[in-house]
Amino acid sequence: MGWAVLTFSMPLAGLAETADDLDVPSGPVILTVSGDIGVTNVGSEAQFDRAMLAGLPQHEFDTSTPWTEGVNHYRGPLMRDLLARLNAESDAVHVAALNGYEAEIPVSDFEEYEVILALEKDEKAIPIREYGPLWVLYPFDQDEALLSEKIRFRAVWQVMHIDVR
Repeated sequence: MGWAVLTFSMPLAGLAETADDLDVPSGPVILTVSGDIGVTNVGSEAQFDRAMLAGLPQHEFDTSTPWTEGVNHYRGPLMRDLLARLNAESDAVHVAALNGYEAEIPVSDFEEYEVILALEKDEKAIPIREYGPLWVLYPFDQDEALLSEKIRFRAVWQVMHIDVR
């Protein structure tokens, strides 16, 4: 009897999901992460649709930005949580936008500040014409150091690709 139980349970052991598994996107891919990552779902990349990113732990804050009027409410996963979810090993990430803009961002920024990959502005998806659908966003109003030109160049909007280097 013991052998029968063992025999029938062995094939199921390989089907169990682990904490490292990442679903394959079922909707349009809005973010691709490549490079030095330990968790992938399509070849050597991690691809995300909107629902997958919204399914990660979310962080939110109110802030003004150098490009928008007034203070708005933003929501999305912390960049450090996204990188941790992918077992990323790096000191920097290279972020590319739909409009061709690219920036190198030190991972230390994500450890020092509550930088999010904003999915929502004022509880709505961010349209492309308003810096979406994804925006590497710093909480500008929380620290005067974030108002520098250096940080502004790292706040990439219309994000489509992150390369972990």
